[in-house]
Parts: sequence; structure tokens; C-alpha cells
Amino acid sequence: MVTSSAARVRADLLPLLGSLGPGGRLPASRALVAKLGVSATTVQQALAALVAEGLVETRPGAGTFVAARPDAAEHERPDTGWQDVTLSASLVQTAGLDEMLRSPTGDGILPMAVGFVATELQADLRLPAALARAARRPGGWLRPPVAGIPQLRSWFAGQLGAEAEDVIITPGGQAALSTVIRAVVPAGESMLFATPSYPGALAVARSHGLVPVPVPEDEDGVRPDLLERAAARTRARLVYLQPTFGNPTGTGLAHHRRAEILDIAHRHGMFVVEDDWARWLGHGAPVPPPLYADDRHGHVITVNSLTKVVAPSLRVGAITARGQVAARIAALRMVDDLFVSGPLQEAAVEVVTAPGWAVYCRRLSRLLGARAAALSSELRAQLPELPFRPPKGGTSLWLGLPTGVDDAAVARRALAHGVTVTAGRHHLAGDQPETWLRLSYSGLPEADYPEAVRRLARAVADVSAGAGQ
Repeated sequence: MVTSSAARVRADLLPLLGSLGPGGRLPASRALVAKLGVSATTVQQALAALVAEGLVETRPGAGTFVAARPDAAEHERPDTGWQDVTLSASLVQTAGLDEMLRSPTGDGILPMAVGFVATELQADLRLPAALARAARRPGGWLRPPVAGIPQLRSWFAGQLGAEAEDVIITPGGQAALSTVIRAVVPAGESMLFATPSYPGALAVARSHGLVPVPVPEDEDGVRPDLLERAAARTRARLVYLQPTFGNPTGTGLAHHRRAEILDIAHRHGMFVVEDDWARWLGHGAPVPPPLYADDRHGHVITVNSLTKVVAPSLRVGAITARGQVAARIAALRMVDDLFVSGPLQEAAVEVVTAPGWAVYCRRLSRLLGARAAALSSELRAQLPELPFRPPKGGTSLWLGLPTGVDDAAVARRALAHGVTVTAGRHHLAGDQPETWLRLSYSGLPEADYPEAVRRLARAVADVSAGAGQ
């Protein structure tokens, strides 16, 4: 990471590079430290940034030199108009993911559009130290087993009550969902989605050429009567559920519905992809067991991820499945990625098996629960007319909007007022008359909630006034 002081030193060195020309030797680091009045670390960071940009090169024992640059003519952008003729219409759909990953940040903007857990909540994990140890471990950079290292497979299996041989390690939950969906459903077919749903799963389905079919949820999760009807009508091979805690709702599948959902899957010969992303993100109450644990016929394929609970860049997840579908999933994972980075897996094992892991998870659950309660309180106080169900887990809340108010317009207006939220349409598999917003509370300190909701209330009022004219 380049600090602001290193960035300033980099900028100060650019004129020097121009005057020296290609092949010119830069002063030694000690001379730069003395000349610029900064630390040796700052100079090293600035030089590393210039190396990464291809502006300078280091020669061991000789020093640092201005890199030779190709002629400007070689950098002219080609005319790519021919590609418009050759390429067909793109199937790749990124709606919802774009908004999440490219959500504006900066001074004065209050982020409620990204569901990653704030850095200050993850301070106890000591992930950098675990990664450093994994990188130094003898043999750590050799090729790991294709399905994942045994210790990590065993740990995920223990969380589900599964067998380690049924677990396949993946580079995150998104890759796991992509693999499962593509392995089970041929392009052109329908796939059922408990709605509202996760935009990343919807994006995979649409990009694979599938037709997402919504199955509405109520306060107890996906409705069995509508799931039965949709399964009979579409003969879908796969339904996507978030039984533990949903994104965006923060609620899950009620206990009394679990057996009925599995019976429907068995009756129709349908697989269930259980997105168990929030297993470690409850809000203090006991987290329900995975649906996988109740499945006696191999219908449930469970996806887990450490990304939300540990850190966004720890792209480590798992698929747990039984039977022939597991072999198909494993084959597709091999084709896609060969294997997951060994040091990353080793670091993940160290984090989740450390003595402090359980304490960390309890603390994180307590803090997320407090944030959810604080946001709920602010919404009741400032926007009492808008409906929502208090989340029981996860990182977000599903807020209803007044009839006729456009969710995307509210999201745009909210950004203009300095708070980011997600338009609910990105979580829907089909057309729905009601409009909603997803509010994430995991990345914003509680102290900022009153102001964030004030800004949101102004945005809702602005758009509502326009809709009523």
C-alpha cells in the first residue's frame, strides 16, 4: 500500500526521471532520504510504486535506473471497431454487482451499499501474521491438492456435520455459486430463486443463459406452496435458497418449513443450492443448523465463504455436495482454476482454528446485532412509515418504499445527499410491484446512523414529491 507521503515523494521524483532519461541512474536511497527529508521506508515505497508502473527498474548491486520506454507510436490505441461486428450480444449480466463493488467512497460519503464487515470489527484476527507465516512455510508454494488442503476441508465439514471428502475448496463464495449453477443447470433452462435474492447468484444464472424464476418469501422464508407450484410448472433442476440469513433481508427459513422444502425438492428431483454465507454472522441468538444436515437424499449443495466473516480479500470458500453432482462440480472447478492458492488456504486454516476464533465470532455477532438494532431504531424514528423486518443475522436490512416511488431514483438521490444504498431491483428475479432498498449496516459505525438515515429520508422525500406531481 502506498502512503500519502510516499505518493508525494513519487510525484517529486517524476521530474527527475524526465531529466535523467532512459537508463539514467537515480541517486541512492540514502541520498534521496537526505534530499527529500523523509524516512527510508517512504522512499522505498515511492520507488516500489515507480517500479510497479514500469517507470524505473532496479538492478541488484548497481542501483535504480530510469526504465526504457517504448516509442509513443507503440502506445496508440488500436481501432477496435471490428470487434463490434465479431462479438455477439453479451450474456454477462453484472447489475447489482457493479453497484456493490463500485459504490462511491470518499470524504463525506456514508457507505450503506456494501455488505463487507468494517475493518475495525476484524482487528482481532491477526490475518496479516497468518498470511506471513503461511508464505514462509516449507513447501507452501507448491501445488496443493485440487480439492483443497485436508485441514481446511475437514474444518468446513465439521461446521456442517459433513464428511471432509464431500468438501471442495473454492476461491470464494461467488466462484462456488458460479460452479454449482453451471454444473447443474444447462444453458437455456429455468432456475428458481427465493426472492428477494443475492444479486451475485442472479448474475451467474443470467450470464449462463438461464431464466431466473422468482419464488416469493414471507416472514418465515420461501413459501412452500409457491415453490411447489414453480417446481411443477418449470421442472427446474435447481433452486437457490439462503436458509440461515438472507441477503438482503437478514432473515432465514423457519424451522417448521425445512422438512417441507426438502420434501418438495425430493418429489421433483430438484437440487437445492444452500448459500450459507452468513453462518458466522448471527446476531447473538443460536444460529440454525445448515439445511444440509437435514438432507437424507443428496439434494442440498451447500456453499460457504470466509470472505464476509474474515476479510474481503480472503477469497476462500467451500462447496459441500454428495453423489455424482459432487464429481461434476469438482471437474468444473478444476477446469476453471486448477486449485486454490496454498498459502491462502493455510492462512485460512490458521485463522479459523486459532483459540480466539470462537471468541471473535461471538464478538462480531454481538456488534452486528447492536448495529442492526441501532439502524432499526433510527428508521423507526425518522422513517416510521416505511416497512422492514429487523434482521436476525447477516449484514443488511430490507426497507420498503412508498407505493410508486422508484428505488433506483432514491438510490441516486441518496448518493447526491451523501449516503450510498442499493436499489432493491437488483435483488429481484422478476417483476415485482413493490419497491425496496437494501441498507447495509456492517461497514458504517453506529455513530453515523442518525445522519445516514437523515440523508436517506431527504432522498425519499425528494423522489416521493416528484412521483406525486
